Amino acid sequence: MFQSAARAFTLLFTLILTTGCGSGEDAIDGAAGQENSFPPAKNPIDDFTSGSTGDSSNASGLERNEVRVTMEVPELVAPGGEQTRRNLRIVEPDTVRAYRTDQTLRELGSVNIRYREEDNGRTVITFEDGLPVGPDVVIEATYGNTRLRALAADADRDVKVNPFSEYLVTHSLSDYSSGEFTQIMDCVNDANSTLCLNKYVWSTLADQVHDFEIDIPGNLDVQGALTLLEERGDFARYVSAMADYALLGEDSSGKIEASSANYHSVFWGLELGQTFLEPSVAGSGQWGVRIAREETITDQAGTGYIYPGLTLTSFDAFNIRVTSLASDIPYDRRALIHADGNEFFNRPGWDLNTHSSSPGAATLEDDTRLLAGRALYQSITGRGSSRIIGWTRNPYFLDAYVGGGTEQPDRVLGGYFSAGKAIELRSESGELKRERTLEDHYLSVFELNLLREEGFQRESLDGRDYNVVYLATRMGDETEPMVAEAGVGNWQISGQSVVQTMASTSLRRDNTGTVTVSVPADNPGQRDASWVISERESRIYSPNSGNQIVSNGRLNLDRDSASGIDEKPDIGIGASTPDGTLMAFNLDTSAIGDGLMIAAEQPDASPPTQGRYRLQGAGLGMSQSSNRLGHFDNALLVIESSGSARLEGRRLDIVHQVDAETVSSPQAQVPGAVSLAYSTNSDGSASFTGGNLSMDGFYTGDQDQFFLQLRQTEGQEEMLGLVMATRLPE
Repeated sequence: MFQSAARAFTLLFTLILTTGCGSGEDAIDGAAGQENSFPPAKNPIDDFTSGSTGDSSNASGLERNEVRVTMEVPELVAPGGEQTRRNLRIVEPDTVRAYRTDQTLRELGSVNIRYREEDNGRTVITFEDGLPVGPDVVIEATYGNTRLRALAADADRDVKVNPFSEYLVTHSLSDYSSGEFTQIMDCVNDANSTLCLNKYVWSTLADQVHDFEIDIPGNLDVQGALTLLEERGDFARYVSAMADYALLGEDSSGKIEASSANYHSVFWGLELGQTFLEPSVAGSGQWGVRIAREETITDQAGTGYIYPGLTLTSFDAFNIRVTSLASDIPYDRRALIHADGNEFFNRPGWDLNTHSSSPGAATLEDDTRLLAGRALYQSITGRGSSRIIGWTRNPYFLDAYVGGGTEQPDRVLGGYFSAGKAIELRSESGELKRERTLEDHYLSVFELNLLREEGFQRESLDGRDYNVVYLATRMGDETEPMVAEAGVGNWQISGQSVVQTMASTSLRRDNTGTVTVSVPADNPGQRDASWVISERESRIYSPNSGNQIVSNGRLNLDRDSASGIDEKPDIGIGASTPDGTLMAFNLDTSAIGDGLMIAAEQPDASPPTQGRYRLQGAGLGMSQSSNRLGHFDNALLVIESSGSARLEGRRLDIVHQVDAETVSSPQAQVPGAVSLAYSTNSDGSASFTGGNLSMDGFYTGDQDQFFLQLRQTEGQEEMLGLVMATRLPE
């Protein structure tokens, strides 16, 4: 009986607690044409597969209690080593050992292990008492005078000892106090019937740091590489957030009560990056926007339909409480190159791509915050064409708001940042191998997941009033190649008719590079409109009867008449919560642009007068000489009273210097707290103002969410954006 339970337990956690593991068996065998220090083995330098994360696994042939160790050093340390991803070099270490440690990183004792060396020179470590789970066991490798460490608890048992793993060891463990480390180890050693799930943070974290596509320049030694990683705001904050995540105790591990909940995803991403695709404009900055699409796939087996979505699944076995999530979001992309001398090149024609996360466990804290380290799958466009492109996406830490009940929450709302690359791929013997980098891109994402419920009827929206906010971009016009537009207003719905009253603000760059701002007083009533809202049915596959057409909460927004199931609506495609209190739309119009619109029913409740809110969102900044993408990275909005608030800012900034043709990597900004005047109206509208910052929008009826247009002026730079603030547990 015990063996059966243990086997089921192992299977459960193999399935859902190894977030970020790639398939592992698709790595390319052989070297990359470089001089090797030992015979070839799996090397991810030229390994690229869709449906896997960026770091390929080298765990084949291992027993369950074994790990394989590979040492990777900067090029400056071993210029003759075998080249691998991120401009590192594989070397055969002089020594490999494992030992116990704590937050001081001292060697505290030995571990019951055996070593063996494979024919290819790799070291395999056997842990006689089972694989480590927590951060108290470190593997150390040396090469000459270089010493690097890694956590032994690695989800895919392919332990890479390199600057990324060294950063993880030194910047997670050493930041804990003695009491915090003891708390973590109490979780790891929990032998009670209800497990402390956050012990499994470490295997996820140790694996996912190797999914980051951050190149180490060839002139840096180990210390230089560690400094570069510290200065990469997205990487450093991911490690810090996951280290904090591990401090959550057993009482914080909650779950969604339903066995499964499916959501429509309204996804909008704003990006700023650097393109190397075409030699004539190589090094230029590039704006981009991504919006969710539905995808149709036809093959010999028939036609399938993919709708952007998220699935939450709960497990409750052996008193283990788990929430697992996975997403699949097809998206369309448009981009605008902004080259030196204020030359602009529109790039509208990208293939439909996919933004998908690997299934993995998450923690539901206090029934309001969904927390997890998320790994994103690679994807490939242009298969069979003359230009095959592989797309990588860095992991991110999910801190999403969950609302509308614990049995089946009707919304999961999050904003996050993920960098990545577009990589040219070469087809060789049926396999795809990495070539040069075509783009570096940095992406700020809104993801509003609204519960699917069959039987939804558009008539439930009739006679209701909504507050509305949006942000959109228009790219490629000859006279005004880059325009960002945001608006705040309201809807009145009667039957299928939507009457919109909207005040809009636009930030514009013309073809000479000049930046201007148009406020509502400059164009009164420009976005007032009368639209048509209708159900957009879905085709849902049933094994017994094939595709069934159902209404489950998807919506069309049109100008004059409702679009059909296979037609593109005039304004956009969106979704609603089952009770109609929250709607979101992906806008796609020539007049407004590609954007995100959010509508919440006007509340029949007093406004919040106190509370702490997680602030997430994106802002576009433009000056005469630069562009900026500002991602509001889990900042804190605190409402202190009915008239005052403060913003404790946290931002990731990417800056494009136009004439210099440089685009910075993500820089972490922590501006001081800003005092804000706070005002509300009975219709749910709300405003926060202070200094050079204003945020205008509305709150929801449960007082747990704000959706706000943001405007800020800093010197010669104007910024326009959209943020959402969602309540934190007290």
